[in-house]
Amino acid sequence: MSDAGMGARAGGVSGAIDGMDAAAEYALPASKAKKSPNKDRKTVTFGDSSAVRSDTRWSVIAFIGLILLWWVSTKPWGLDEAFKAADLSDAERITVCNQSEECGRDSYSQLAGPLTFPSIRDTWNAMGTLATEGFRGPTLWEHMRASLWRVVRGMFWGMVVGIPVGFAMGLSNKARGFFDTIVELFRPIPPFALIPLFILIFGIGDGTARNLLIFASIWIMIIAARSGVGAASLSKVRAAYSLGASKRQVLQKVLLPNALPELFTGIRVALGVSWGTLVAAELVGTREGLGAMIFAARPFFRLDVVVAGVIVIAVLGVFMDMLLRILEARLIPWRGKG
Repeated sequence: MSDAGMGARAGGVSGAIDGMDAAAEYALPASKAKKSPNKDRKTVTFGDSSAVRSDTRWSVIAFIGLILLWWVSTKPWGLDEAFKAADLSDAERITVCNQSEECGRDSYSQLAGPLTFPSIRDTWNAMGTLATEGFRGPTLWEHMRASLWRVVRGMFWGMVVGIPVGFAMGLSNKARGFFDTIVELFRPIPPFALIPLFILIFGIGDGTARNLLIFASIWIMIIAARSGVGAASLSKVRAAYSLGASKRQVLQKVLLPNALPELFTGIRVALGVSWGTLVAAELVGTREGLGAMIFAARPFFRLDVVVAGVIVIAVLGVFMDMLLRILEARLIPWRGKG
C-alpha cells in the first residue's frame, strides 16, 4: 500500500476515534438528563396540558399565606397583657377592653375587628361547639349531611335529564331545534331570581331547595353533553360505520367515550354552581343545612359561626372536586393525549 493510502487510512481511523470520543462526551449529559427529568420537563411538556400537574409545595405556601394573613389581620397588636390572660374569647376581650378606662380603643391596633371578621381562635372554638352542641338545634354534622344530600339529589336529576337531552341535541336536527330555544331562554336566568316563584310552586322547605339545585345544574349538563357529542372525530364515526357498526354501537363505542371528557368538565362546573347556590337554596324555610345555619347565626352577629360555616362549605367543595378529578383520571386516562 502506498504512503498516501496508509495516511488516508490512518486519518480515517483517527477521525472515527475522535467521533467516538465526541459521542462519549455527549452521552454523559444525556445520561444526566435521564437522572434529572425535571430539567427536561420544562421543554418537553410545555404546551402539553396532560403533563401539567399541581405543585404541592406551592399549594402549601398559598395555604400558609392565607392563615398568616388571617392571623395578622385579626390580632390586636399592643393589647394589654391583663386582657390577654383573661379566660375570654378574642371578641369578648376586645369588647371588655373598649369598655375599660384602663385599656381603651387607642391602646392597641387591629386591621379587622371582631365585628368585621372573627379570629382564628374564635372560629376554631365555634367549630368545636357546632360539632358537639350545634347552634340553635342541629349539630354541624347534621347540617353537613343535609346540604350534601340536597346537592347530590340536585346533581343526580340534573344529569339524568340533562345528559340525554344534550345527546339528543347533538345527534338530531329536530331535537336541536326544539330544545335550543328552551335552553337558551332558561340558561341565563340566575337561580336566585327564581326563589319567589319556586316557593309559590313547591312551597317553603326542602322541595324548593332541591328543585333550585336541579335548575342550577341541568342547563350546564345539557351544554356539556351537546358539546361532547360534537367532539367526536368524524373519521372515527365513518370508520365504525364502514366496519358494520349500528347506530347504537356507534353511540356506545365512539360517541360516548369521546364525550366523557366534556361530560366530566360539565359535572365539575355544575357541582361548583350547585354548591354555590346551596346557601340561597337553603334560605327558603329549611331548618337543616349549612346555608340555614349561616343565616340563623346572622341576626345574632355570630360571625364565628358564619365563618365556620363558610370554611366547611369551602373544604367540602374542594374535597368533592378532588374526588371528581380522581374519577376523571381513572375513567378517562386518554384525556389530553389525542
